[in-house]
Amino acid sequence: MAEASKLNIEQEIRQLVAEVLETEPESIEGDAAFVKDLGMDSMMALEILAGIEKKFRIVIPEDMLPKFTSLNKTIAIVKDLLVKK
Repeated sequence: MAEASKLNIEQEIRQLVAEVLETEPESIEGDAAFVKDLGMDSMMALEILAGIEKKFRIVIPEDMLPKFTSLNKTIAIVKDLLVKK
């Protein structure tokens, strides 16, 4: 995966999370816990995951859902899924 597309994935996911949380993208720290630190609830999480699936045209296996706990982890999982696609 090219460096530019890696950066783009990060920016797009950050933007999507920021929209759902109704905050500024740059205010989200990569290792901040979605639920504990950012106050995300399960409906917000589902909205983000649905947005990621749609935007990147991937299917996120249900058993992976609990692993989406921070921005950095989410970006890493999506990059991994895109490589396997």
